[in-house]
Amino acid sequence: MSTRRTLGTITAPSSIKPAQPPPAQKWGEGVRGYVQRAFAADNAIPGVTAEEMQSKLRDIINGAAEKDKVNEVVWETLPTPQEIIVAERNAALSGVQQKTVWQENLSGLQLQSLSASLPSDPIHRKRKIDDNAMEIETPDTTTTQPPWRAASTRNVFEDRLSFPTLAEASKKTKDKKQKNESKFGKDVILSTTDLEKRRQRFEADRVTHHSTYDTSRDDTPLLEAHDGPVIGTCLNLEKNYFRLTAPPKPETVRPLPILQKTLAMLKTKWRQENNYAYTCDQFKSLRQDLTVQHIKNEFTVKVYETHARIALQKMDLGEYNQCQTQLRALYKQNLGGNPAEFLAYRILYFIYTCNRPDMNDVLSELTQTVREEPAVKHALEVRSALASGNYHRFFRLFLDPPNMGAYMMDMFIERERIAALANISRA
Repeated sequence: MSTRRTLGTITAPSSIKPAQPPPAQKWGEGVRGYVQRAFAADNAIPGVTAEEMQSKLRDIINGAAEKDKVNEVVWETLPTPQEIIVAERNAALSGVQQKTVWQENLSGLQLQSLSASLPSDPIHRKRKIDDNAMEIETPDTTTTQPPWRAASTRNVFEDRLSFPTLAEASKKTKDKKQKNESKFGKDVILSTTDLEKRRQRFEADRVTHHSTYDTSRDDTPLLEAHDGPVIGTCLNLEKNYFRLTAPPKPETVRPLPILQKTLAMLKTKWRQENNYAYTCDQFKSLRQDLTVQHIKNEFTVKVYETHARIALQKMDLGEYNQCQTQLRALYKQNLGGNPAEFLAYRILYFIYTCNRPDMNDVLSELTQTVREEPAVKHALEVRSALASGNYHRFFRLFLDPPNMGAYMMDMFIERERIAALANISRA
């Protein structure tokens, strides 16, 4: 209640209307008639609130009084505050200065000087106009001309609503090109040395990507196109893996006899310690030494197969996929190994990832001899059981998979078990 009493001391009493004009003894008949026209219901304009109209009315009357021009203004023909607000809004949207009838009737009294004491008006805070730069001109008509009708006014939205002509588009393109040249410099010309280095770099990339033996991401050596294989001289059995950022040095690469001893040592340590982090790092280093020396033989196949089996046992599909990719290329060169075993793993992997396009490609390449291999035959029966919805047959096959197929089937057995339970419940 105290807040209301405090506000009551500031606002006018309820018996007096806040919108009523100043006392009659202070203003003449012209001002009072102008105020009555402003508050007339017929002169109300949609979009202009009563507060805005009253504020503009006070600014006009007080501004005229401050400049001692109350008796000089023709109040009978002066536009109402609502009309002045609408004219200001239209002028602000058009971005040009519009001279209206109220300026003529105020005889040089500008709207900016009248509303200088009103900081709450956002339009007048943004527009700062020099009083000396504006002169009152007698308009040709007594009505306010909309900004989009003025011949000298260009609609700011015209470019958005119409397509530019060919000449304008060409001029914009030329200006943009000149701007870029001024920003970056137009004399940017590669020297002959730079062009030659660039050509060699792309040539090296082309040779690397189109080589017969496509190495994996981690095994790709950083070699120039004209360099041959590196002949290693390192005698250490163990060596940590580091991704190459420069051509390898012979003293850091192990030759084939040392690599063979390293593989035997890693197998023994894996059986005894079962430390996958250490074993995986050593195998990646072993594969890298084989790659930089361009060694592709039966031993290479054995290294990738061993690493793939260990990764599959630990369900590390990232390393397994890298080894599987390299084994496919090595099997095509008839270097030995166990292609049927890893073909079965590949079929089971496609079942796990639900990769039907690649599965169809594999099935189309199978020969009758390959289909009779025990591992491949088991993988095809698993695919057939799932395709036909024979879950009984599928779980029987899960109990007795050849080689390390059980590790691969462990990845999707829970998914198929839930699907089988849902079908049984639905039935």
